[in-house]
Amino acid sequence: MRLLTHNMLSSNIKGVTNGFPLRIEAEKVVEKTVEMNPDFLKKMFDKIQWKAFVDGSRAMGFTELPEEVDSSVLESDEFLSRFHHALLELHLEEGALVCPETGRRFPVNKGIPNMLLHEDEV
Repeated sequence: MRLLTHNMLSSNIKGVTNGFPLRIEAEKVVEKTVEMNPDFLKKMFDKIQWKAFVDGSRAMGFTELPEEVDSSVLESDEFLSRFHHALLELHLEEGALVCPETGRRFPVNKGIPNMLLHEDEV
């Protein structure tokens, strides 16, 4: 699972009002090379919830993103390279996503998050 996906997932357990961002518990992270597309990165930048993205990248062992940013960083090739790496090349292969409100763990196996709810959570 890429951080791009993680940034768009939330816990939909019945009664949960704060299901985003899901905390990452990484057991196995792999890097997969992806061709860089600066135009795609610039378009995605505004759609990303930055704090959740940075926290997710750190949970996966990548600490080279700044805490706070604004759109001026998109002019930096170095920033775009780091953003690209964290967004598209880091993959959570094994681990869990944890609901910030309930602590419910959603397993990630072979890169696929299992977000299915139990009957009593619907």
